[in-house]
Amino acid sequence: MKNTIKKTTIMLSAVLVLILSFSLNVYAAGIYVHDPMANPKAAKDIIEDPKAVYGYSPSPESDRLKEFARLDWTDKAKVEERRAQREAYHEGMKELYDMIKTMKAEGKDIETIARAVSTRRNEIRLEAYKDDPEGLAVAKKSNLEKYGDEKGGSPDFFFKKYGSWETVLEKALSANPGADALLGLYDKYYDTYVIPASTADSKSSQTGKGTSGSGTYTVVNGDSLWKIAVNRLGDGTLWNKIYELNKGIIKNPDLIYTGQVLQLQ
Repeated sequence: MKNTIKKTTIMLSAVLVLILSFSLNVYAAGIYVHDPMANPKAAKDIIEDPKAVYGYSPSPESDRLKEFARLDWTDKAKVEERRAQREAYHEGMKELYDMIKTMKAEGKDIETIARAVSTRRNEIRLEAYKDDPEGLAVAKKSNLEKYGDEKGGSPDFFFKKYGSWETVLEKALSANPGADALLGLYDKYYDTYVIPASTADSKSSQTGKGTSGSGTYTVVNGDSLWKIAVNRLGDGTLWNKIYELNKGIIKNPDLIYTGQVLQLQ
């Protein structure tokens, strides 16, 4: 009798462990509507981690986020602090659009604008850690290893990499999807990421790029106001024209969403 009870207890414990393990995996995969691991840019920087607050932790193999892998991603209080810092960073990105608008009105050329915005973007990133000395130290170390400068990549570094000041400016306005996935923000900023069409979610790939009319444009995954202005108006600095025409549906110029129909004239 005792042996039977003991065996039954062991079996129930094993079943409970399996159920708990399955539940944790489902929770990790079910946090987001869009799967971060389907985005190559995010997948190279993060790994699935059922114990992490938002289901993912930095990959030790990541060039960009490996220094953050040693931090505790299971501590909800700490992770929420980092989430607030990340939100502050995204909020600070609005400043960059204002810079572009002002400098364009002043007649500045694209190189001058790209240099100023790229430099300020680096500053905003580090400023987000003003209340987190440990995180700031990690970010500076990561910058030093990747760019040779703890402040981040210089405008000249990115121009050498991309070959055009238009691309340098566009990249300065982009976000790191892996970092957002770690902090529960992947869905919120999903439509600001550039994801190859072959790997994007089916929902995104089914949304065709095009117009609803000669003066409108339907937003698709990976779009930004800058990119739309380049492709449709021939000048990325005209992003503000699109923003002004669509203030009724665009609350933040850094956030546009798949399926939105924008007026271009």
